[in-house]
Amino acid sequence: MSDSEEVREGGRTSGVEPRFFTLEDVATYLNVSVPQVYSLVRSGKLPAVKIGGRGVWRVDREQLDAYIKRLHEETDEWTRNHPLNPRG
Repeated sequence: MSDSEEVREGGRTSGVEPRFFTLEDVATYLNVSVPQVYSLVRSGKLPAVKIGGRGVWRVDREQLDAYIKRLHEETDEWTRNHPLNPRG
């Protein structure tokens, strides 16, 4: 068995980057609260999927990266349209 195939306790595979993040993981990554992430998901601003019989929310890593990129673009546009000290 290779290192990437080695199974750790709890059934997780070591050496594998997760594709999907829990809402808690996303909250930590974005430095916001879990209810804020849940609101983003429920509003459709941050695409997510429900996985498993209990329908637990998961956010795809690529969707999270795209969301952050959109935030950067929106912020850049906002700062261009609202310059500091516009009276100059």
